[in-house]
Amino acid sequence: MPTYNPIFLNLQGRKCLIVGGGQVAQRKVGMLLESEAEVTVVSPRICAGLRKLADDGRIDVISRTFHPADMKDINIAVIATSKRAINLAAAGEARKRGVSVNVADNPALSDFIFPSVMRRGSLAIAVSTSGKSPALARKIRHKLESEFGQEYASLVLIIEEARRQVKKQGLKISGAHWQESLDLDSMIALIRRGRGDRAREVLVNKLKKCGK
Repeated sequence: MPTYNPIFLNLQGRKCLIVGGGQVAQRKVGMLLESEAEVTVVSPRICAGLRKLADDGRIDVISRTFHPADMKDINIAVIATSKRAINLAAAGEARKRGVSVNVADNPALSDFIFPSVMRRGSLAIAVSTSGKSPALARKIRHKLESEFGQEYASLVLIIEEARRQVKKQGLKISGAHWQESLDLDSMIALIRRGRGDRAREVLVNKLKKCGK
């Protein structure tokens, strides 16, 4: 198995092709729509969930089997059919055209794999086992979901605001000083009590001392 490099891609407005119309394809479509990608599904038949997305105008559907021309101008391709021959042909065509491809449940044919992702606002925590055990990755994600509540979405915004504030004042704060100043437990406790402004104020004061 390869050693994967975890990266976060900006797929907003990028053209993504899904080959396949079942439940696996639907899960991949959901992840791509979260990133505001433009999604086209190619499959003779699609599941009810994909049909609803199509009816709502959120995805385009081509109701036939995959054709090589479907890969034209595509940025990301996901192959999720139960037919090995189609998977091989679609993955081969993607590589020929320089399109990054994921073949569901077949890391050996894939350029990338999807991690299991937990989101709290702008905070995203991705878990991967490099394709060895997606079930374990999901289990760990569920555990993280119980440990990181919605207050972490507020925490990100508070820290962003503090960052803008000290930058506006011309203070140069090193990465080490940021780490020293970020007392997550006390900030989260304040946010949970509805005192987000106080959490930001305490952080800014700490950063100012470091920037002197």
